[in-house]
Amino acid sequence: MEVGTYTPVRVGAQVLTEEAIAAELQYHSAAQLDEAWQAAATSLVVKTLLEQRAAQLGIEAASEEERTALLLERDMQVPDPTEAQCLHYFQSNRQRFQTPVLLAVSHILLPAAPDDVQQRDQQRILATQLLRQLQTDPDSFTPLAQQYSACPSSGQGGSLGQLSKGQTVEEFERQVWRLPVGLAEQPVETRFGFHLVRVDQRVEGEPLDYEHVATRIRQYLHEQATRTALSQYLQLLSHEIGVDGIPFATAGSPLVQ
Repeated sequence: MEVGTYTPVRVGAQVLTEEAIAAELQYHSAAQLDEAWQAAATSLVVKTLLEQRAAQLGIEAASEEERTALLLERDMQVPDPTEAQCLHYFQSNRQRFQTPVLLAVSHILLPAAPDDVQQRDQQRILATQLLRQLQTDPDSFTPLAQQYSACPSSGQGGSLGQLSKGQTVEEFERQVWRLPVGLAEQPVETRFGFHLVRVDQRVEGEPLDYEHVATRIRQYLHEQATRTALSQYLQLLSHEIGVDGIPFATAGSPLVQ
């Protein structure tokens, strides 16, 4: 915010100082300063609304978190989702409830630092040469992994074993999970260098029965209902107590993420 452009933010009769909002900025990252300022101001407005409501009700506690919990327990009623709601969600989102896809993957890592252009060019050429050899002689994968790979898996002929999503770096996973079984037609490039990849096996996910995911669904729906109820509660408080100086949207609050 430029000097002299600050519009006072008020919650009821209380003014939130520019210094207080500036101090809150460190907890809110955004592409633009105005967006971060709005998020910081919104966060302070939420805290102040809850403080003032707790004071109205005479709620005291040893910490802000405990006081907020007591306040929300008193003021906010969130019903548990019914069995029918859980079952409906399950039937409408069957694709979300299945065992993970598993890949058995082997690779040969030709290392190259991200900022070493010469080394990366050399390793790219070597990767192309080795790939041609592997296409001609697939049985050479193990000895080539033992000879060239900079990964500890070289001792197992390049085998990474059975993988599920999230076990490798995102840039490797993004490319490898789209590959069919067999030797990849092109080297896979990552920050670590170039990987000659062979997908040895792909096990597709299997649908899960409702009883295996019912607890997870119930928890998810309850969290969704809690977020909705909290957003509505904060909007109600903002109208009752009054918020001026910023467009108040509860989506900017860390309480409603």
